[in-house]
Amino acid sequence: MIIANIQMLMGIVAYLMITIMVGLWYAGRSNTGIEEYFIGKRGLGPWVAAMSAEASDMSGWLLMGLPGVAYFTGCGEAFWTAAGLFVGTWLNWQLVAKRLRNYSQTTDNAITLPEFFSKRFHDKKSVLKIIAAIIILVFFSIYTASQFVAFGKLFTYVFKTENYYSMIVVLGAVILLIYTLLGGFLAVCMTDLIQGILMSFSLLVVLAFGLAFSGGFSGVGERLGDIPRFLDVFGIATPAMQNGVQAVTAGAPQFGSGADYPLLSIFSCLAWGLGYFGMPHVLIRFMAIENVSKIRKSKLIAITWCFISLTAAVAIGLVGRAYFPSLLGTASDAENIFLYLTSDFFPPLLAGVVISGILAASMSSSDSYMIAVSSSLANDLFKTFFKEARESAVMWVARLAIVLVMIFATIIALSGNQSVFRIVSYAWAGFGAAFGPLVLFALFWKRVTLQGAAAGMLSGGVMVVLWKNVISKLGGVFGIYELLPSFILSCAVIFVVSLLTKAPSAEIQREFDSVKAAERG
Repeated sequence: MIIANIQMLMGIVAYLMITIMVGLWYAGRSNTGIEEYFIGKRGLGPWVAAMSAEASDMSGWLLMGLPGVAYFTGCGEAFWTAAGLFVGTWLNWQLVAKRLRNYSQTTDNAITLPEFFSKRFHDKKSVLKIIAAIIILVFFSIYTASQFVAFGKLFTYVFKTENYYSMIVVLGAVILLIYTLLGGFLAVCMTDLIQGILMSFSLLVVLAFGLAFSGGFSGVGERLGDIPRFLDVFGIATPAMQNGVQAVTAGAPQFGSGADYPLLSIFSCLAWGLGYFGMPHVLIRFMAIENVSKIRKSKLIAITWCFISLTAAVAIGLVGRAYFPSLLGTASDAENIFLYLTSDFFPPLLAGVVISGILAASMSSSDSYMIAVSSSLANDLFKTFFKEARESAVMWVARLAIVLVMIFATIIALSGNQSVFRIVSYAWAGFGAAFGPLVLFALFWKRVTLQGAAAGMLSGGVMVVLWKNVISKLGGVFGIYELLPSFILSCAVIFVVSLLTKAPSAEIQREFDSVKAAERG
């Protein structure tokens, strides 16, 4: 390995050591009980809650997947996806955060999303809790795998060879395992705060240097203006492919005439925002905020960070195409544009620190996913079937769950170097359709019933799988992002089944009214 690569690696290792130290720092506090380990005893301040929610949400997709889409096909898909995510972030904080914080505590101090569903509907047989926990186990394992793919891509670039891909995926998983096992939810949230700051710093500094070296906005516009539909938010560029790679003639990448970005595709991208209502790792931050009075400040921090980061990520993809017009010839390779820009702009040691932003993005999500899985398996499944189990036993099951999901996700990541963007979109749809409608109905409609909740959750999750793997193959209008039709179906099922079944008990309705009254007060 050349000296430059070693220096770059030193910057990355320094960051990794900090995350492990945070885990060690919180190890003592987080192991006092399951409420501390899973939700930090509802003690998150506004900065930690906001940055932890957003950093865990965006993942390695923000620095790799989104810039990669913008680099390869231009503004169309990247712009509308970012717009959907921003609007979804704002609506989630605006509509859900305060009421979920109050309601989760009112319902006998629920500390996980499945437990909230179960207690909200007085589900004595824990049907909702079990269904929700299984959905979390399935989709978060896929989600975590997408972040391990990002690990592998990062270090494959640093080492300039794919020979170390498998080793690095495993190493990244082990480091995550260490600080997540040790520090639990609090360690995850504090590292997420650090990671969120590093992510935004990395995005902004790379964008600033990219613009400077490309002649500013006018220079980038001139270089990209000749590519048909590349800068058109209502269009999409069409790379001319040859043997699976974009054709290059005399050093210039070849494109077709471009195409309109269909209204159906725009709705598909905007539908990403619907996913926020069902993201367990984001919703748990709302539940863990110290006080509802802190939510207003947290919301402002979160949406500001989200806007800046999403804008910078899309811009980096565009600047990257202007700076390296023919470097990356496939959609998957295009996800490395942030890495190439960073190593070209900065000395190796500083480049290692900036590149750690990708590692931060991936780790801030993976640790949250593993905590969510462990809480579901231990608190929502094990504790449901073994009601007399001691807290120490629940904690051990939680740790075992973290190990198991790490192993499973690693196996998925090693099975193929897939696109981070595509893996994330599938898992995002799963959570958004299974949980999103139910969260909204549970918080804002008193008439929703246990039967309606169960039917809606199942129909949303199952439809995502069917639409993605069967219906979408029909093409045309059926090619829409699976989250949108699945979300709509889940809403319809919840509404219809609830009206066809017996109204909730007076006690459930009193709880609903008390939470609503408390929010007004």
